[in-house]
Amino acid sequence: MKAEITISKNSIISRIDNRIYGSFVEHLGRAVYGGIYEPTHETADEMGFRTDVMDMVKSLNVPVVRYPGGNFVSGYNWEDGTGDKSKRPRKMELAWQSVETNEVGIDEFQEWAKRAGSEIMMAVNLGTRGPDEARNLVEYCNSETDTYYADMRRKNGFEKPFGIKLWCLGNEMDGPWQICSKTPYEYGRIACETAKLMKWTDPSIELVACGSAHINMPTFMEWERTVLRECYEHIDYISLHNYYGNPNNDTAAYLASSVEMDKFIKQVAAICDEVKLEKKSDKTINLSFDEWNIWFHSSEQDKQIPKWQVAPPLLEDVYNLEDAVVLGSLMITLLNNSDRVSAAEKYGIPCVWWDNGYYISGNELFGIFNRKDLTWYCPEVVKAIMDSLTK
Repeated sequence: MKAEITISKNSIISRIDNRIYGSFVEHLGRAVYGGIYEPTHETADEMGFRTDVMDMVKSLNVPVVRYPGGNFVSGYNWEDGTGDKSKRPRKMELAWQSVETNEVGIDEFQEWAKRAGSEIMMAVNLGTRGPDEARNLVEYCNSETDTYYADMRRKNGFEKPFGIKLWCLGNEMDGPWQICSKTPYEYGRIACETAKLMKWTDPSIELVACGSAHINMPTFMEWERTVLRECYEHIDYISLHNYYGNPNNDTAAYLASSVEMDKFIKQVAAICDEVKLEKKSDKTINLSFDEWNIWFHSSEQDKQIPKWQVAPPLLEDVYNLEDAVVLGSLMITLLNNSDRVSAAEKYGIPCVWWDNGYYISGNELFGIFNRKDLTWYCPEVVKAIMDSLTK
């Protein structure tokens, strides 16, 4: 069998925004404590950030990082991570059954992102909290007014606003595992009202509404329709989440994961356009694929980890050659849909956890990095995949 590839410089899907190479840092496992932040580590700077990790993130040119979750955000009080560290509460974190010390919050993370050369994609809690707490957080982060939460930021040592422009309206609110999950109508209403208050506080921000937690959710498609009907004119994007794996050792099906991703993207885009026509709107809602990755290797071992620890070793998959090929095909699928997987105008912002990779290819840095022993992993495959994307 002979394969042929035809390339035309005139057949352009869209311009690709660099945010398609975005990332995700959640208060989950050792991503924060022991990951980006470890004051006792030999490479820690004056704020406790690990500079060895920082250097890797900087070399990867990560343009945007979603924070603080994830499932974590649906039970999180953002005020707990501000001000004097000695007065911050130590709490039970229900999403991952861990202990949250609150040593790191938005005060610290905005500085970490600045040093890493990344923007922040900030998520608000629409599980245990709602519109009022969300608009207060926008004021704290972005306002220059002489008002309570902006003054609270100044009292905490930050005269200038953080200037966070991209925000998520909750996380996976259709999932029964989510703290205070909601029906499509319940979520659509709270997302609409939260969006209004947040944009009244700072009209320059962009908002991402929650789509289905994954393509196999029983309410998939109906969730998107209902949510969009409620908040279409107040949001800018709707999210997609999906994780891929090979727990049944079916290589053929696993290697075809990108087919499912492509179908997912096109179905959600079609629903956005359907609601646009219903509303006779001039506005196009694009897609934020802000959680995706390979995730299955650690599923069984995570069940054995005792609960209520600080920074337990959760979700620490060790990847192989097969995973590298699938990851590359998923990224190519996102690039092939960059006309709809977008953030600002027609540019993309899907997120991949940065601790998966690192490899030098041409003038940019990509790849898979073994975080356990700090060694290159499958560099020849990564180079082939990434070189194909840059030609």
